[in-house]
Amino acid sequence: MDFIEGTRVVTPGTLQADGIMRYRVTKFYREQITNSGYYDQLKYIVEPSLKEFESPGNLDTSGEHDNTVVPGLQHKYAQTGLMLVTDRCASYCRYCFRKRMVGKNSDEIAADFKQIAQYIEGHPEMTNVLLSGGDPFVLRTARLDEIIDHLLPIPHLNSIRFGTKMLAYEPKRFEDPALLALFQRIHEADKASVIVTHFDHIGEISVDAEHYIRSLRSQGVQFLNQSVLLAKVNDDPEILAATFAKCHQIGVRPYYLFQGRPVKGASHFQVSLRRGLEIAHGTNQRLSGIQKTFKYIMSHYTGKIELLDVGTDGRVYMRYHQNKTPEKIGKIFSRPHLEGACWLDDLPEG
Repeated sequence: MDFIEGTRVVTPGTLQADGIMRYRVTKFYREQITNSGYYDQLKYIVEPSLKEFESPGNLDTSGEHDNTVVPGLQHKYAQTGLMLVTDRCASYCRYCFRKRMVGKNSDEIAADFKQIAQYIEGHPEMTNVLLSGGDPFVLRTARLDEIIDHLLPIPHLNSIRFGTKMLAYEPKRFEDPALLALFQRIHEADKASVIVTHFDHIGEISVDAEHYIRSLRSQGVQFLNQSVLLAKVNDDPEILAATFAKCHQIGVRPYYLFQGRPVKGASHFQVSLRRGLEIAHGTNQRLSGIQKTFKYIMSHYTGKIELLDVGTDGRVYMRYHQNKTPEKIGKIFSRPHLEGACWLDDLPEG
């Protein structure tokens, strides 16, 4: 199996021993979604499904491994670097096969942070980095401090971002006073500290999460949210509009609604492109002007592609939101639509 950080040998015996049907969510998250009033949708995130065995797709859950330029860093887009600081997560999501295969039992990614810093210094077009992998906040704050030590001296980096679902899984992680000191260090280096939350459903936004978000915002931390469009979970414009409106209310700006990838073991969570566009349009219709901040995005290996509409000519219209080639960004292109298609590669060229 090809993962972002390299190839792992995985046999059918390994799959059986690890059990792709296994799941693990934090006690906090399970109680939150049980009591949220939305368990009929959110149960699909945590409860095993036999459909996983029949789900099509491939085992390469990254689709991006060719973008790795030095150990632990992807340079997918001109202005953005993705630092893979850990391969561990706080919980196993039903729709992420990779998390269930890697999980919390594996070793931390052996990233070469000195080499990463040298690479970024040599690429002044890179203005921000996203710490990701699994979830950076499963690491000790002291470890995060060591990582950002390499980034703070780089003058052309103007923001350091942390991609996390920990605010849904274990918001008390953000009680750590050392974490506040880390964000303060970033600010003192004249850079923005940004937390990219992954609230997929309003039922995941707890009172505790709201409290810590408001507290961190008062300390200058910025918040963005990206959601994954999941069949049976949030494939409803009413649910997504409520989720995004709640995010705006607490100071989190939604900026991506992701089309789920065709990953084996999780493709039954995919939504067709036509239905996804209907949901995205319906969500926007339910939001007020200032709340219309999200884009419907497919994170393809060729770049981030914004999905626009199915035209009267029977073609799916798209444009590159991010791409290695700056000239492609914003350019509209199209492919013939096929009913039931869920991914760019499902659409014929021409």
